[in-house]
Amino acid sequence: MYPRDPETGRLIRPIRIPNDQIVTMVDRFYEKVRAHSELGPIFNNTIGDKWDHHLPKMYSFWSSVLNSSGTYSGNPMAAHITLKEKVVPPNFGQWLTLFKETLDELFVPEDVEFIYGKASNIAQSLSLGMFYNPASPHHIPPEAS
Repeated sequence: MYPRDPETGRLIRPIRIPNDQIVTMVDRFYEKVRAHSELGPIFNNTIGDKWDHHLPKMYSFWSSVLNSSGTYSGNPMAAHITLKEKVVPPNFGQWLTLFKETLDELFVPEDVEFIYGKASNIAQSLSLGMFYNPASPHHIPPEAS
C-alpha cells in the first residue's frame, strides 16, 4: 500500500512517467495526428483554434492515467460520443499506430509496453462505447491488443 500525504490524505504513488515526458509525448503525438490524412481533419475540425486549451487537458489526462495523479477531471466517453458522426471504427487503429510510433521514439521498451497497454485499453473502451458490436474486433490492429 502507498503512504498518504499527511496534509491532504491522498495516496503518494511513485511517478512512473515524469510530467515533462508526458508533455513531450502528447505534443509529439498530436503533431502526428494533426498531419494525418484521416485523423487530422477530425481533430482539427473538432478542436479548431483551441489546441492551447486541449493539450493541457491531455497532459492532465495522461498524467492521471499513467501516474494516478488525479489531476484530470472530465468524461472522455461523453466527449467522444459527440464525435460519432465524424469518427469511423478504423480511426482507432490509426490512432493507436501513431501513438505506438510516438512511444517507440521516446521511451524504453518497458515504458512503451506499459503506456501502450493503457492506450490500447482506452481505444478499445471508446470504440466499444461508440460502435458497440460484439462481433467486431473494433478495427484495432492485432499487435495493438
